[in-house]
Amino acid sequence: MPHPAQLPLSGVTVVAVEQAVAAPLATRHLADLGARVIKVEREPGGDFARAYDTTVLGQSSHFIWLNRGKESITLDLKSERGIDVLRALLARADVFVQNLAPGAAERIGLGAESLLADHPRLIVANISGYGPTGPYRHKKAYDLLLQCETGVVSITGTPEEPAKAGIPVADIAAGVYAYSGVLAALYERERTGEGQVVEISMLDALSEWMGYPRYYSTYGGTPPARSGARHAAIAPYGPFATSDGQVFLAVQNEREWGVLCENILGDRGLAADPRFATNTERVANRAALTALIENRLAGRTTSEVETLLDEARIANARMRDVNDAAVHPQLLARDRIRSVGTPEGEVRTLRPPMLNDDRETALGPVPAAGAHTKSIMDWLGFGDDA
Repeated sequence: MPHPAQLPLSGVTVVAVEQAVAAPLATRHLADLGARVIKVEREPGGDFARAYDTTVLGQSSHFIWLNRGKESITLDLKSERGIDVLRALLARADVFVQNLAPGAAERIGLGAESLLADHPRLIVANISGYGPTGPYRHKKAYDLLLQCETGVVSITGTPEEPAKAGIPVADIAAGVYAYSGVLAALYERERTGEGQVVEISMLDALSEWMGYPRYYSTYGGTPPARSGARHAAIAPYGPFATSDGQVFLAVQNEREWGVLCENILGDRGLAADPRFATNTERVANRAALTALIENRLAGRTTSEVETLLDEARIANARMRDVNDAAVHPQLLARDRIRSVGTPEGEVRTLRPPMLNDDRETALGPVPAAGAHTKSIMDWLGFGDDA
């Protein structure tokens, strides 16, 4: 692991009153870049995400993913002592990140306005479901619910049944925007000397990710159809059966469509077939197009088709399950897999994607709940009160 002084956020202290996914993802990225992240967990029990499952050496897969490289202190924030300790932490912090329930930070005297009045250089990052104003501001928010509210579920799945995304995209979107917002605020503080509030809502973040469907629906009159593993607005783009499985291929323009017809399907004339001459026509006649392509691929194996597609420079992929993807040959070839400590032993992890291949990010261990309570209390001067 590199020395923290070699990393971009060396010397930055982040205090996080966080739970679940969105805020922990943002602060884990900050920790990966060398920031000291002090995670304030509830007393007793800690972040409730610790109990989501027991699949990683008896520990939660969500928690292990999101909390490496942090220090953990447990506090009772309903007590005067707990608030006093938190205020002492914030007096030494550069960044405060919180994703408490709506209104909870204000109720314990940690609203952004009062914090900035006391600490003008502090960057306060609030992550919420729906934002601090508007009729939904007090509404509880979880990932699936935000996928519903932003329309993600309405366009995901099959024609017969909608489905949520397989990963927590609302949480991830909010976490990534909080992370980038904090970085921008730190950069701005270098010029102005002033802190600021970074306000991120899951609704705003995931609504941004829904940009193409929104434009498609608003100006096209109908939303993108649910199309399973196929692209709703481009064809051919998706899975096609081979003699021993299936291959995913993607044609992005008319030149590539012509190459596919001539080099893979063996029929240059298909490119001019009125049913398939433009992407709009190919989408409208998707069933006939799929049947035609699969008929031409029927005598070839997946590996043979992939080779032909690669030679023709037509984008393609194979469907991998999660275990196969975790040891993807490209990840192995580029040395992207590392190990990280947890309270129950070492686990495999991935190098985060922020720095170039010549620089390692920090990959500190995942802490046990309250593992650093005494050392942090000593640092704050609370001594034997730990």
